[in-house]
Amino acid sequence: MSLCVNFATMPELLSWKDVELIAELSKCPPVTHPAICLQSHLSKYRSISGLCNNRQNPLWGAANTPLVRWLPAEYEDGEREPKGWNRGRLHNGFQLPPPWEVSQKIIRSSSKQTDDVYSHLLVEWGQYIDHDITFTPQSKGNTAFRTGVDCSNTCQNVHPCFPIETGDSTTSAQSCMAFHRSEAACFVNVGSDIRQALQQQQMNAITSFIDASVVYGHTPRLEGFLRDLSGLNGKLAVNDQFRDPKGRPYLPFVSTLPSACLQNLHGERVECFSAGDSRINEGLPLTCLHTLWLREHNRIAEKLKHMNAHWSPETIYQETRKIIGALHQIITMRDYVPKIIGQEAFDYYIGPYRGYDPTTDPSASNVFATAAFRFGHATISPVLRRLNESSQKHEHFADLRLHNTFFSPWRIFLSVGGIEPTLRGAFGTAASAGSANMLLTEELTDRLVVLNVPQSMDLASLNLQRGRDHALPGYNDWRSFCGLDRIKTMDGFKEAVRDYGVAEKIAQIYKHLENIEVWLGGLVEYMLPGSRTGPLFACLIGKQMKALRDGDRFWWEADGMFSQLQKDELLKGSLSRIICDNSDIREVPPDSFRFGKYPDDYISCDHVPTINLEAWQEEKKQCGTPRMIKNGDFILSSTNGKLVALYSCYHGFKLKGAAAIVCEGYHWSDQSPQCTDVIQQISIFGHAVLWCSCLTGALLLSAGSIGKRDIFQWEI
Repeated sequence: MSLCVNFATMPELLSWKDVELIAELSKCPPVTHPAICLQSHLSKYRSISGLCNNRQNPLWGAANTPLVRWLPAEYEDGEREPKGWNRGRLHNGFQLPPPWEVSQKIIRSSSKQTDDVYSHLLVEWGQYIDHDITFTPQSKGNTAFRTGVDCSNTCQNVHPCFPIETGDSTTSAQSCMAFHRSEAACFVNVGSDIRQALQQQQMNAITSFIDASVVYGHTPRLEGFLRDLSGLNGKLAVNDQFRDPKGRPYLPFVSTLPSACLQNLHGERVECFSAGDSRINEGLPLTCLHTLWLREHNRIAEKLKHMNAHWSPETIYQETRKIIGALHQIITMRDYVPKIIGQEAFDYYIGPYRGYDPTTDPSASNVFATAAFRFGHATISPVLRRLNESSQKHEHFADLRLHNTFFSPWRIFLSVGGIEPTLRGAFGTAASAGSANMLLTEELTDRLVVLNVPQSMDLASLNLQRGRDHALPGYNDWRSFCGLDRIKTMDGFKEAVRDYGVAEKIAQIYKHLENIEVWLGGLVEYMLPGSRTGPLFACLIGKQMKALRDGDRFWWEADGMFSQLQKDELLKGSLSRIICDNSDIREVPPDSFRFGKYPDDYISCDHVPTINLEAWQEEKKQCGTPRMIKNGDFILSSTNGKLVALYSCYHGFKLKGAAAIVCEGYHWSDQSPQCTDVIQQISIFGHAVLWCSCLTGALLLSAGSIGKRDIFQWEI
């Protein structure tokens, strides 16, 4: 259990930069007074951390806040012990089966069927957009709290170690797979239910919004690292060592070297790539999608700068980020989600957009992050296809078994292969189909690669154990939550699964229908017509997507976000167009999520609709361009009918002088401010520095002028 306390409830005592620095340094967002959210620049662009999207509930959807509970947690001790923690504990009269046994007997599959309707790029987009919505960090360090036991060398349950039993449980031999529990979230809402306050909750380390945080990051520090601030052009930083044969950029490498990514034993060293999300190197198609969006940002920024020479670099960056975020939302909600849950379920659970609803909490739910949106693991292909310009097997780049693609960014540079063969393979290959008797490929259950872990891991076991770690209620409880019939009989379960053999194996291993876990139960349900999920996951994904849309003040369709002309142009955007504009690929399917035969179902990039960015052209303002400042920049906004230049400093610098100057007549009202260097401290109440550690649950308020008697420390 972690608790963060914050005394800053008066808006005049905290600057916005103070608020964001507190959140970043402590990984525990401060209790943010709603008055802070009225600052005018927060009305024009998103904060990088998601704070103040909802003005009355500033932490809704923000980074480093708890995953929300749609149903209460079911810890074995009521507070923090996961399901299965106490090995003799009975659930409905039976012990829960070991996750590894469930994986081996029910989930593991040596073959996969294909779905000739959709392309494998649909699967890859699911992983990519999931990384824009949720990230639950694991407890840091290998050693257990208090005992000092190494989690990689113990098969005992001792926090934060929750190892997965493997092998034959009937023998005396002890073997297990290392598993670290998820980090405990900061308790940030004093008004929450007291039961939730006492229970361990898990953290979403990134913003819940579909906001392209996967491109830009979720903290000021990361955002600053990813930007090309010295170029004064509003662009993102690019790799300074490699470019593709046409001169297109690649993502920058991580700053800490050498990195942990795997290497080509016979070639030049290639480090891990860096992007807005740290999971970028997990697979080659994911890396390729990240590369496309880096290039798209810089392409748009270049055009906006050319059209609006009076725009500051900050304005170019923020306007481009706003467009990129809108495209992520459109591609996800228009092109992806209806294919996943089916049009009928989309209309029922999501429906048409009716405007921003400030009473809707857009935070990611625990069941969505830990179970429902992990449905895609059953649709991953065991082979990564790499195709040439004729959509045939590439002459120089062979197909790869999946485990050979993990954390291997060097393969993009191999013989200047670039991202094109992998992208063609993604939209030129039929997606794997999920089915109850062929769930996760052996590439994921037997050969999953996790950095800095010497043994091969099992994704199915990890998913089941994570659900127990998070104390998710069972499959039947979630069916009731969604208004579906509870499964009370074996016949009822067989009807829900439609594969009697699988249903019987699950019932045999769990021994009681109430013990079936939500991820497994949702995964084996029969699929709805025109969908890739069963009724339960369609409900949970649909409810989450509606919340992400309706509870986002900056949703692209919300009032004031874009002009009608700009909205019309944005609707022309597509992932096929992104591929055309940022790669050497010249022929694509009209909808790259739909599988088609080459060349009959492909079209030239010349015929793919394109966004006309002239809809963003503006006239130069009457006061001219405000003066640029060192280590900072400005954006232009409108307050009470007057043009205002709002200045801010880059990460690590603090504003000195007027934060806003007004255009009065033909002149600016004040001198431009300065940005001074800041050592990692935040000025609160004069000289106080607030340090809040979510990892230990301790709060330390140290003060220069407050005095020793005002220094507090609590262990929760």
